[in-house]
Amino acid sequence: MHELHAFVNIFVESFFLDEVVEALSKLDAVEELYEVTGEFDIVTIVCASDIEDLSDVLKNRIMKIQGVKNTVTSLILMPHMGLKCTE
Repeated sequence: MHELHAFVNIFVESFFLDEVVEALSKLDAVEELYEVTGEFDIVTIVCASDIEDLSDVLKNRIMKIQGVKNTVTSLILMPHMGLKCTE
């Protein structure tokens, strides 16, 4: 059971963007994955069983992907509503 969720914002070397997206999409811990404009290149929602598991995902999986320069992580404390897109 995954009890901890976090936004992981990722800075990527632009040459490796497609490869980073592909590698992230293969990680079980990554629930959602977005290529975005703005300060970051990629925003993900990562799930983990506890803080040690999250640390492992960040240090030993995400940061070891070629092209990942840096991450900024925010723990989700309390979700208030889901994303709703309408046309």
